[in-house]
Amino acid sequence: MSRSLRADAQANYERLLEVSAQVFAREGADTSMKAIAREAGVGIGTLYRRFPTREDLIEATYRSRTDLLCDSASSLLQELPPVEALRTWMERFVDYMLTKQGMADALPAILATREGLRLHSREALAGAVTELLTAGISAGRFRADVSPSDALMALGGITLISGHEHQRDLASRLIDLLLAGLAPV
Repeated sequence: MSRSLRADAQANYERLLEVSAQVFAREGADTSMKAIAREAGVGIGTLYRRFPTREDLIEATYRSRTDLLCDSASSLLQELPPVEALRTWMERFVDYMLTKQGMADALPAILATREGLRLHSREALAGAVTELLTAGISAGRFRADVSPSDALMALGGITLISGHEHQRDLASRLIDLLLAGLAPV
C-alpha cells in the first residue's frame, strides 16, 4: 500500500486479510466476497475499496501470509531454542500451505501475472529457513550439511502428503521425523 491509512482503515485492512486467509483455507478462493466482508465485520464497499478484484484480495492474502510466516522466524528464535523454533515454524508453514491450498485454483494465474510475487515468496521462505537452520547449526543441534532448499522441499512434501490424506496430525508426526533427520550424527 502506497499511502498510510487511518488507524480504523488499517485495522479493517488487516482484519480483511486475516478473515480472507481463514475463509480461503476453509471454503476455497471462489467463496463469496460478501461472505468475507460480513465475516470481517465490514461492508462490501470497504472490501472492494481495498481490493477491487478477487485476484487483488488473493494476492494480498498470499503475500500477507507469506510475510507473516517468514517474519516469525526471528521472533521464534528469540523466544525458543533453535529446534523448537524450527518445529514451531514448520507447523506454521503447514497451516500457511493449507491457506494456500484454499487458493489453489486461482493462485497459479496470479503468480504468473503479478510481477515478482513468486520470487518474493521463494526468497522470503528460503531466508526464514536459512535463519532457523543457521541458528540450529551454530548451537550444534542441526547437521551442517543440510541445505535450506532441501529442508523446504521435505517440508513441502510433508504438507502435500498430509493434505492429500486430510490428516493435519500426520504433518506434525512427519515434522518430528524431519527434525530427527536434521540432528547431527
